[in-house]
Amino acid sequence: MAIQRLGSGFDDMMPQTFSSMLDRFFNDSVNTRERLNRFSPQVDTCETETGYELEMALPGLKKEDIHLDFQQGLLTVSGERHFKNEQKDKRYHLVESQYGSFSRSFQFPDTVKPDSIEAVYENGVLHVRIPKDEQKTAKRRIEVREGAAQPIQLEKDNAPASDNQASASSSKKKQVSLAQENGTH
Repeated sequence: MAIQRLGSGFDDMMPQTFSSMLDRFFNDSVNTRERLNRFSPQVDTCETETGYELEMALPGLKKEDIHLDFQQGLLTVSGERHFKNEQKDKRYHLVESQYGSFSRSFQFPDTVKPDSIEAVYENGVLHVRIPKDEQKTAKRRIEVREGAAQPIQLEKDNAPASDNQASASSSKKKQVSLAQENGTH
């Protein structure tokens, strides 16, 4: 049976070597600087029958600091949150708030209506509504016709000008083929 030494809580917090103490000091200071220069706002998204909704938490920003761009189905929200350390008589020991520039992008299907996107900034929350295009999302029933099992021949637009006779005869064949499909002769 091995004997284990129980340490106090203070011993667990103390680094074992001077080197590990320096590593911890520099890692903490680098991480703190990175945290101050990185801001990733929290986002909630959902889909409704009529569109998509996005809510982004942007506390401390003004609406002028927020930029929205929509291109090829990609909505990008960007801006910057500044750290305001105006008081010289304060020494911060811990800063957990995030500051810096941010950019978040969201891909939407081609069924959205980009001209009708609305954005409202209220109480530190950006609300974005991306409506769906009713014409692109409407369900359509396609009628199945009876007719000959022959495939429909499509006319090629790039036929040479000297082939006018061949073009005319293929056009007549198409008309006959379509007439047979429709059941008329």
